[in-house]
Amino acid sequence: MPEGFVYRDGVISSDEEQHFTRHFALLPFAPFEFHGFQGRRRVVSFGWRYDYAGRQIRPSAELPEFLLPLRERAAEVTGLAAEGLQQVLVTEYAAGAPIGWHRDKPEFQDVVAISFLAPCLLRFRRRLRDGWDRRSLEVMPRSAYVLRGAARSEWEHSIPPLCTLRYSVTFRNLRG
Repeated sequence: MPEGFVYRDGVISSDEEQHFTRHFALLPFAPFEFHGFQGRRRVVSFGWRYDYAGRQIRPSAELPEFLLPLRERAAEVTGLAAEGLQQVLVTEYAAGAPIGWHRDKPEFQDVVAISFLAPCLLRFRRRLRDGWDRRSLEVMPRSAYVLRGAARSEWEHSIPPLCTLRYSVTFRNLRG
């Protein structure tokens, strides 16, 4: 896997997963929008959100209390202070919803994501002089992964379409 990538299985229990997903069902999700394109996944941001039209981060809704223990868990995985994880993105992937190749925006630094309900294939790629270097890993429900260093800055990542509902909660700290 890319340097700077960390994967941890069993970061939350099955009971915790059920608790969080009951709360997710009540969130005000909206389709992901990117320069006029509407993705098949739905998202809701807390703390900060990235405004693709303005190409900058903007303040967003305050982090709901039910997500505070999950932020603590994300902080444990990264070794960062929980309060430093100021941007939170909850993503709902309905069956058939992918996320294309991308790097997270440069305004953010480290990325930690916690996965819920269904496994997914997390793919990585980076351009070489004569093609692509590719890696992949099956990310299991209740696990977490961290992108920092080269995994964050030199590699793109994507998730192909899934067959069933999946949620992820992504925590980011701000660069600077």
